[in-house]
Amino acid sequence: MMLALVALSAVMLFVRLAAARIVGFGDSEALYACYALHPKQAAFLDHPGLIGVLARTLGGGTAPGTLAAHTATAVLATAAPWLLVLAARAAGAGWRAAATAGLAVAVVPEIAVGLFAMSPDLLLFVAWVVALGLAARGLEAAPDSSRAATCLLLAGLAAGIGCAAKVSGATLLLALVITYLSRRPEARAHAKTLWPWLGLAAGLVVVAPIAVYEARTGWPMLRHRLIDTQAGAGLSLRNAGALLLGQLGYLSPLVAVVAVILGRDLWRTHRRSLTGVLLWNATAVPLVVLAPLCLWSRVAEPHWLAPALLALPIHLALRMTEGTVVVRRRLALATVASAAAFSVAAHAWVLLPQVSALVPASYDPRFDIANELYGWPEVVTSVRRLATEEHTPLEAPGSVVVVGPHWVVCAQLHALLRDDLPVGCAGPQRDDFDDWLPRAQWERADTLIYVTDNRFPEPDFGKLFPDRVLKHQTRLRIFRGGKVARLFTLAVLEIRGAA
Repeated sequence: MMLALVALSAVMLFVRLAAARIVGFGDSEALYACYALHPKQAAFLDHPGLIGVLARTLGGGTAPGTLAAHTATAVLATAAPWLLVLAARAAGAGWRAAATAGLAVAVVPEIAVGLFAMSPDLLLFVAWVVALGLAARGLEAAPDSSRAATCLLLAGLAAGIGCAAKVSGATLLLALVITYLSRRPEARAHAKTLWPWLGLAAGLVVVAPIAVYEARTGWPMLRHRLIDTQAGAGLSLRNAGALLLGQLGYLSPLVAVVAVILGRDLWRTHRRSLTGVLLWNATAVPLVVLAPLCLWSRVAEPHWLAPALLALPIHLALRMTEGTVVVRRRLALATVASAAAFSVAAHAWVLLPQVSALVPASYDPRFDIANELYGWPEVVTSVRRLATEEHTPLEAPGSVVVVGPHWVVCAQLHALLRDDLPVGCAGPQRDDFDDWLPRAQWERADTLIYVTDNRFPEPDFGKLFPDRVLKHQTRLRIFRGGKVARLFTLAVLEIRGAA
């Protein structure tokens, strides 16, 4: 199994490094790249600021290029299953069992495809798995040993880093607290030492700047997540269906089935050891918090539940080490094969344009999220050309502003333009751009370059900007597989009556 995982890792690294030279940012990735341009913010409307720190590091102090970002994520995503192998070993699994769990995780679409993105989920995966492995190692050691002290201290720190990556990381901190306070004698012995609590304190130190920033600014991230974006929220069959179908797609159907099997087995056996208690808490606590939120919110995304599943492959490795068959061999092989097929299909769809040429005539490129990854460099080149052609000197602050209809467009523009041109956003809801460049400021610009694409209605400039006249408009088509993937509109708007 170890050789199989080595071979798979080599193939996946090659594919990811090749993809890094082909694809651009997804819309959310572009937003995270924008975080790098605003280093004074400890948190943003969607996430804490750790992903912005990574982006700024990769960009040498500014937003990273797509190649630099995706080269780094290619390496981290390839290393991710190996971190799980080490975590399983730290928990007491044998090498073969740990490698088997790592191999199974490596082919799951949510890992094989999703972790390639420069996103908070990549950082959360790393921090979560590291924290689980260290906590398991520390709890199995003698409470007064240096191993317990070191591991439990670092486990809390890693959990805090996970929370700084994504708010859902707080559920792991809570799971650690519940584990440390459990009634098992071993847990009580550890709880009497300083190290579990110093570890949690170290994690809270990491989170403290985010909490202070949020409190000082009126908790904008929490309001955005729990209030501003929750119009029409409420328990519904629609939300339940989205959650279920999302798991089937993100995990692949058989992986979802195996996850249920492993979860049931973990529930039945977790009381046998303190490590089992830890793994159960790391599964149950996130589920109890995140599953109801997904069932309630119309904007919830299926991958929100992913952290709750990360303890399951470690449990699988431990059960295999014991010699217990939890998942039958035939089901296990079918699960790995089907998950790999899903991942291969996703890579082929994104990276091979000839595959997209095979779609039926009913295919609508507006709803294909793979198209986010193409065309933006050409758009930005056109924007720069239009800005250069304007008579207003670019060095005058606010003289030319680039504007989009929604944050998904604005983020792509801001990430690639960096600080060369200011970017405003005329989105329907409040977003980060309302803080970065408020509407009242960009509306005073001498010239607006409005950029939109065919995901949005054809712009009516008379209604959108009644005080402006259309000076020039151009269309830009982006092709994939011989089909138009995106149709961009770029319009130059000047203040009415300006010379």
